[in-house]
Amino acid sequence: MAKSRMTTKGQVTVPKEVRERLGLRPGDELEFTEENGVFRLRKRVDPQVFKKYRGCLKEWAGQGSDDLVREMRGQ
Repeated sequence: MAKSRMTTKGQVTVPKEVRERLGLRPGDELEFTEENGVFRLRKRVDPQVFKKYRGCLKEWAGQGSDDLVREMRGQ
């Protein structure tokens, strides 16, 4: 079991084994949820993280992967 101690400022260091299991890196956001008096901690993942990529492949819609590879290779 991993343990941590809270500072007077309310800060907590997430133990290394927990950071590794959650795949946490500096700057990541954490989410705390409560279920029946038990709190859960998880890495917050933005549901819109890939929104900026939507539509960027429209020009290749309908083409097969083999055709795309040939085109990229200039064949």
